[in-house]
Amino acid sequence: MSDSAVREPLPVHPAAAFPVAAMLSQARPPRGDPAEGSRCRRLWELEDHAHCPVIGVCLPISALRRIVEKVHGVTAIVEDEYELHRGVVADCKHRSPIAEAVQRELQRRYLLELRQAAKLKTTDALAAWWREASQDKDMAGALWATLTHARCTPEIAQKILGEVHMMQHQVGIARRVDLQQYEALIEENAVLARELANAQQRSTRHMKEQARRSEIDQRQVIQLRARLIARDTLIASLREELESMEAATPDLKSRFEMSRELERRAERIHQLERALLQRQQEAEQQRRRADGLAAELQLRDPEAPEAPDAMPADVEPPGLEDSAVLCVGGRPASVPIYRQVVERTGGRFLHHDGGEKDNASKLDATLAAADLVICQTGCISHDAYWRVKDHCKRTGKRCVFVENPSMTGLKRALVALCSS
Repeated sequence: MSDSAVREPLPVHPAAAFPVAAMLSQARPPRGDPAEGSRCRRLWELEDHAHCPVIGVCLPISALRRIVEKVHGVTAIVEDEYELHRGVVADCKHRSPIAEAVQRELQRRYLLELRQAAKLKTTDALAAWWREASQDKDMAGALWATLTHARCTPEIAQKILGEVHMMQHQVGIARRVDLQQYEALIEENAVLARELANAQQRSTRHMKEQARRSEIDQRQVIQLRARLIARDTLIASLREELESMEAATPDLKSRFEMSRELERRAERIHQLERALLQRQQEAEQQRRRADGLAAELQLRDPEAPEAPDAMPADVEPPGLEDSAVLCVGGRPASVPIYRQVVERTGGRFLHHDGGEKDNASKLDATLAAADLVICQTGCISHDAYWRVKDHCKRTGKRCVFVENPSMTGLKRALVALCSS
């Protein structure tokens, strides 16, 4: 941004209504001859075509305004920058107050470059120094020190002014290119700004969603912690209760171990009983055909002798006096024989096949109606066996378990029931 764009407006002097050249019209002394020897040339001693690039390159517009205001004591100059430049260039072609003020300002600004150039004693050295110094961004000091040097020939001055002229053209082109690039950057920046705004909106929504999820997770963590604390509290209370019980009953642990041992032994007994019952059923299946033939023979001739395990012929079951005798299990072919033996002794015969065909749920009602129970273990199911055993144990009802289903076995069971 130029200095003229930021300066504050100054009150307009009446002389500002006229061109600068007319406002600064004063008697101009004739230009003197260029100095000889090692003395540097003054601004007004340069060629006429050198003043415009020197003032335009070496001094900013704001410095020119300060110089003119200081020399002529006015508070404002024409606003147009080109008019101001043209008027100062016209005054610097002769030795005038403006030219002397500009000379002092240039000497002050570029004192370091002037001292460096003063060490150069030949034209070639001056030309080489200019080529090196002109490569820097700010070559204003080198331009002023070279053009005013005592060893600067017209050829060197002409070449330097030509380079500066072309450089000013290139700077103008570069400024236009920079302006186009600047406008393109502005447009790209607007696109990026819109994309950034959209990204920020998405990020904001994502952050809100994350915050919502985090809040839900936090609530779940608090609930789980509460449950964990409640569980730990319950465990601690149970441990305290157990310790108090152990302290109150020193042998509680041994009792508990004994109870565990009894449970294990009871389970072992049940396993052995089930295994025994299974073995008995397997043995009964092997003897079933032989027993069937014996049952058929006994059915045809009740007075015929039985198997070797039969009772003596003169041994008969005692009278049952109208007692209900339940026979659980047995082969279907032997049921009429069992009924005949029971009814011959005066009892009432009840039968249940042990769950093979009859419903096992009817066994409980049949057991309740019986006075005596004969359970043939080789011909009933496991469930019926345990039902009979449990019912007789609970009710105290007399019960005899017969392994081999036969008429002799039935008679022995009746004798055992009546004698018990």
